[in-house]
Amino acid sequence: MREYILTTLFLIVCLSLPSPAQHNRESPIYLTNYIISRDANAIGYVKLKKGEIRSVELGGEHAEAFKISRDYQLSVKQNKLNPQTKWFDVVLIVSGTAGDITKTFRIVRDEFIHNKVIAHRGAWKNTGAPENSIAALKHAIDLGCEGSEFDVHMSSDSLPVINHDPAIQGTSIAKTPSSRLLTLELGNAEKLPTLESYLLAGLSQNKTKLILEIKPSELGRDASIALSGKVVSLVEKLHMEAWVDYISFDYDVCKEVITIAPYAKVSYLKGDKSPAELRADKFYGLDYHYSILEKNAGWLKESKELKLTINVWTVNERQMLENLLKQEVDFITTNEPELLLSLVK
Repeated sequence: MREYILTTLFLIVCLSLPSPAQHNRESPIYLTNYIISRDANAIGYVKLKKGEIRSVELGGEHAEAFKISRDYQLSVKQNKLNPQTKWFDVVLIVSGTAGDITKTFRIVRDEFIHNKVIAHRGAWKNTGAPENSIAALKHAIDLGCEGSEFDVHMSSDSLPVINHDPAIQGTSIAKTPSSRLLTLELGNAEKLPTLESYLLAGLSQNKTKLILEIKPSELGRDASIALSGKVVSLVEKLHMEAWVDYISFDYDVCKEVITIAPYAKVSYLKGDKSPAELRADKFYGLDYHYSILEKNAGWLKESKELKLTINVWTVNERQMLENLLKQEVDFITTNEPELLLSLVK
């Protein structure tokens, strides 16, 4: 009887705990933008996911460089900014109908590159670095790519790690604890990167965006949604909202990110949704294989009219790269970032 009671109590406690997706919804406050524009002082609006804002105050060492309007728009006082500082941490003290909230936000100067070049899994093919390695990310940054794409899976004990396939060296990521996964070495003797180590490597600069692909889990939808929450939670913990854009082949994953991070720039990869459907679900853009856009020639024009960004993957041939540049797509994901860079200069 004693064992039965203990088991029942354990189950009750477990069932009362929030799910991973619920756990990562704890941030009730966000900004609609985190980047200081070169051309405007306005940054973005302070928003609550629930309830109404009554007042917003500024705090932190950089508070005097910012101001809040009556409608809770955050703006910058350009003459108060240190010209040598790349980003500024500002504390927002928000009083709302659901209570008081204090949170630090990182506001980043817009020094990000705009040349359409997204290095697929980093710059690896012509550098000798392994795909999805931190070394490949650093090469993409050094080359001056607009973005560096990478892939995220989650271990059996819920640690996000960087790898393209669901298995590495014959080992299933989703079914293996992180203590085992983190002993594995890539081709350059670099350990399998965690998402945190990869993001921190990207935090050393504000030139190249990090294009984070959330991979659907082999364990099913619930695991994929849990990974989405883990990823967004870590990005917010590191104050890297301005650096990271999100992509996924899983539509539910994309919608989950949009729900828990309304500020996020999220694009869909699979190619089975029209631009109108993406716009209706508040996507930032479409990110389709070139064959999808060849079959649906009108989608380029429609996307531009709907103000969706257009990324095309994975394009490595010069003629196709040139054709897409003529069509004025926003981004091109490629294994040949050096070639594409030579075409956009």
